[in-house]
Amino acid sequence: MRSLSIVILSGVVGALLGCASTPPEEDPVQIKLNDLDSRTTRIERVVSNQSLLEMAQRIDTLQSQLSLLRGRVDELENANAALRKQQRDLYADLDRRIAQGGGPSSGTAAAAAAATPNDQTAYAQAFDALKTGKYPAAISGFQQFLTSYPKSDLADNAQYWQGEAYYATRDFQSAATAFRAVIERWPNSRKAPDAMLKLGFSLFELKHYAEARTTLTDVTRRYPDTDAARLAAERLRLLPGAGGSADSGTAPAPQSPH
Repeated sequence: MRSLSIVILSGVVGALLGCASTPPEEDPVQIKLNDLDSRTTRIERVVSNQSLLEMAQRIDTLQSQLSLLRGRVDELENANAALRKQQRDLYADLDRRIAQGGGPSSGTAAAAAAATPNDQTAYAQAFDALKTGKYPAAISGFQQFLTSYPKSDLADNAQYWQGEAYYATRDFQSAATAFRAVIERWPNSRKAPDAMLKLGFSLFELKHYAEARTTLTDVTRRYPDTDAARLAAERLRLLPGAGGSADSGTAPAPQSPH
């Protein structure tokens, strides 16, 4: 009898020890929460990486534009210095001729010069208005220049900068018209690549995305390895359907009068 009790007691103890060693089942709700937390973490990581990529692209664009602006500011300063020297030489030559008896009195000559400015002077006045942010005056000045000097060597530049003045005032329709005129009337102008680029920008702002895409693509094909082509490619990435967002561009400051 005693032996039987021992056997029974041993069986009970064994059963209890077996229950203690079996791990409890995990809570299904907790399993689901852990799975959702893992998925959320992965999604957050993807979103964070995408945001960083877009930020890097914008920084690259700004760096390219800044480099372009610095180079053209230097060009502007050199061009202005050359223009001032040219004007000083012109008046010095005029004074020398007058002193030698070869022309009218200095007062009459100065009045005549002030009353009939040449195309370079008229162009410089309009461009100075643009540089100082007097956009309505710049638009009017360039229009007067184009009316008075349609055959001037500076006519294509005047048409381009009139477009920039319109762009700065967010009159994108008039800007597009001005930039298109540069391309059509002076296709071989040094300003043609920039005019086509800014035409694409203007169409982008007008939300004419299909035409903007065509124009900006033409810039990259016609003028490869140029600043205009690089900026066109950057803007193409922002067009709807290109993996970017349709953000507005910022009009660059006036750069070079030539």
